[in-house]
Order: sequence, then structure tokens, then C-alpha cells
Amino acid sequence: MALQGNVWMTVDGQKLGGRERMDLLAAIGEHGSITAAAKAVGLSYKGAWDAIEAMNNLAGEALLERLAGGKGGGGTRLTARGQQLVKNFAQIDEAHRRFVAALSSQSHALADDLLMIRNITMKTSARNQFSGKVASVQQGVVNDEVTLGLAGGQQIVATITRDSSESLALAPGVSAWALIKASSVIVVTEPEGARFSARNQLSGTVSRVQEGAVNTEVSIALAGGATIAAIVTRESAIALELTVGKPATAIFKASAVILGT
Repeated sequence: MALQGNVWMTVDGQKLGGRERMDLLAAIGEHGSITAAAKAVGLSYKGAWDAIEAMNNLAGEALLERLAGGKGGGGTRLTARGQQLVKNFAQIDEAHRRFVAALSSQSHALADDLLMIRNITMKTSARNQFSGKVASVQQGVVNDEVTLGLAGGQQIVATITRDSSESLALAPGVSAWALIKASSVIVVTEPEGARFSARNQLSGTVSRVQEGAVNTEVSIALAGGATIAAIVTRESAIALELTVGKPATAIFKASAVILGT
């Protein structure tokens, strides 16, 4: 993907000229003839004159002047204002082309940023929102198991109906969303040796603990900069001694994950 752009000058909102009109003026300066200039830039004689008249009207002064006929015949040349306009536009156009080229070299990063901005503006009641790419799709008769790779190298597994998988066109490499409610997340602080039926286990470090009268919201920072939030009872938070900086694992079932594209 590459970016392209054009630049033109306006007077009170009316288009004075862009590259095509400036090329016409430059060609008149080179050939000394409107007929030859029109042919050089691929315009009809009438089209060239229409453009010149429009530019003269907007510029407020003549950009061309007629040469008196003589032994070699008459001709047309640019006025000092016309020459200045062509020269200035060439400098502006070159600076604009360098700007677009620099922007184009970053087009992939810009596309990622635009995607991120679009994702941020998405509204949902689910507390946890993760973006990633589908790593694999294991098809079943009724349900499919979809693995979503996250930026930090961890993965989220979701179990969804096969119809949903097909309607979302999920396949390896496809960008997708994973939504998990905070109430569906279980927090474990000592997972070593323990066995869980939950398919998803994301390990990290407690980054925030917000206590309430009944429940406590716990945020766990994951590798790659992502964070997952869990809602646990206040008594459970106290029993687990959940404090900022403590290692913890967020556990949730594959059926608790909602996928979107």
C-alpha cells in the first residue's frame, strides 16, 4: 500500500491551479505558444484557454502576455507574475511530494494506528477487550475452538459455534477481538501443581486493586502491555493477599470468550 496526494492553490475557495494548470503555464513559457503548450500537456486549445482565463481572473492580474507579430510572427509568454507562480508552485509541489513519500513510508504503521483508534472507540459492556490474530481454528461438528494470539505472545482460546466461526470468516491470520467479562475471570495466586478445567490461564502481575464494600476489582498486567481485569469478592481478595506487584494468574473458560471481527 502506498499513499498519493495532489496539492493545488485556491483564492477565496476557488481553485487557482494545481499541477496540470501549472504544467500548462510552464509549457507556455517553454514553447512561447498556447497551441504548442496545449498539445504538450494533452489539452485542447479551448481547454487551455479556459484554464488560462480562469487563472487570470483569480490571480487578479495577467499571467500571460501577447507578443506583437513581426517577421517571425507573434507569440505568447509568461508575465513576471506568471513566471513567479510557476516557480513557487514547483517548490511547493516538490515539498509536498517529499512529505507524501515520507508519510507513505510509514503507511503500515499508520494503518496499525488507525486500526487501534477504531478499536479503542468500540463500546461494549465487557470489561476485558483484547485484539490479536487468529492462530488456529479447530473445527468440530457443532463448535469450533479458535485460538487468538495476543501481542505479548500469550493466547486466548474461545469455543464458539461453527456457524459463528463461518459467519466471522475466522481463519489463521485474521484480525479479531476477544471479549471477556470481568465476572467470568478467576484469580489464582499459587497455580503451581494445581489443575484447572478452564482452558485459558494468563499469568502476570497485579497492577491495581480497587476495593469495594462487597467486591474488589483486580487488574493483572500481562506481557506485551495488555491488562486483564477480574471481579472477586472482597473476602477472596483479602484471603489471596492481592496487592500490587504480586504474581497472579487469570483463569477463564473458553466458553466465556466472545469473539468479534
